[in-house]
Amino acid sequence: MNDTAMNGPPGGWRAELSRLQMRPGATRGVYVHVPYCAARCGYCDFNTYTPREIDLAASDYAGIAIAEIELTGQLGGDERIDTVFLGGGTPTLLDPGDVKAIVSRIDSVWGLAGDAEITIEANPDSVTVESLARLLDAGVTRVSFGVQSLAEHVLATLDRTHTPGRALEAIAAAHQVGFTHISADLIYATPGETDEDLTSSVRAVLDAGVDHLSAYSLIIEPGTRMAAQVNRGELPAPDDDVAAHRYEIIDTLARDHGLEWYEVSNWAKPGGECQHNLGYWRGGDWWAIGPGAHGYLGGEPGVRWWNIKHPRPYADSVNAGRAPVAGWELIDEPTRILESVMLGLRLREGIDSTLLPAAADPVVQRYVGDGLLTVGQGRIRLTDAGRLLADACVRDLCGAMDGPVDPA
Repeated sequence: MNDTAMNGPPGGWRAELSRLQMRPGATRGVYVHVPYCAARCGYCDFNTYTPREIDLAASDYAGIAIAEIELTGQLGGDERIDTVFLGGGTPTLLDPGDVKAIVSRIDSVWGLAGDAEITIEANPDSVTVESLARLLDAGVTRVSFGVQSLAEHVLATLDRTHTPGRALEAIAAAHQVGFTHISADLIYATPGETDEDLTSSVRAVLDAGVDHLSAYSLIIEPGTRMAAQVNRGELPAPDDDVAAHRYEIIDTLARDHGLEWYEVSNWAKPGGECQHNLGYWRGGDWWAIGPGAHGYLGGEPGVRWWNIKHPRPYADSVNAGRAPVAGWELIDEPTRILESVMLGLRLREGIDSTLLPAAADPVVQRYVGDGLLTVGQGRIRLTDAGRLLADACVRDLCGAMDGPVDPA
């Protein structure tokens, strides 16, 4: 791993990216990190900041992101971009005109495919009918709402600022202005949540007509305000058995509404899958824009890099004409295969069985015997029961892959 001389001599990060550019045939994406949030949620450990925490106005951010796009574009690569994802943070705190400028510059530097998917994450209380209409005009094709729950007391525990009614109004507004791809993100197994709270939340967002649902079991991240509350005994820690039961509730309701799982934590109607995230899970290429953003270009070896985390020094680097890269590493073939197993096994399509070495066969057979994996037609896939233990399956299979891996 290398953390210095990002713009230095041959053999450094810049030379590696220039060598690789983008692989013909690989999915090509751009991730733009927008680090602003109106308030900090107690469970969140993402690289986000409230306005009073950073000396960098949201109104100035688009120009800095555009400057980084231009700096990164100098490294080469003329393959068109298939997906753009504006995440955060709360990207909808940016003016829609700034979003349009960012998307337009991505198009002028790399070129957008004619059917490019362009996603923006949104908090329900950060959009209006007018702003959503302007985002659609800016080229955004998909909006992902951070609903989390529609139970007031659960939203309060999570420190969310929107009301249940506002979340449903935002989804309705997205439909009204013409968005056809609308996603809702939910968090389940929050302390104090009941089966009825979750069931009502899931039914309501599905009845509202979203074509995509993401649902994540609450994780208590070290250093967060919620972790301190749990440590002090103010909140109970999430229960794994409860989480598994709640997952089954979500899965049943999603299927009843015509959504099928395509990744352990994601369900969609046909055609509603998030193509940008599929690019991650399938080992595609993507450029990274914004503070703390991670990028990846595959090859032999591939390169992964990550930007300066804090927005102010990130911006200072860009304004000085320097790529704001904090570190990078080469990804050799064994590591690439390991990561393909880690990510690909979570997909409904599973993984190519030839990715695994013979040393992993006993683990595979044990999980097949336990009803957690299936093997057939050259693929290894999770069963419905296996999805509940996906992390354990991935951990054990990857543990059996220590040492050189022969993909043949």
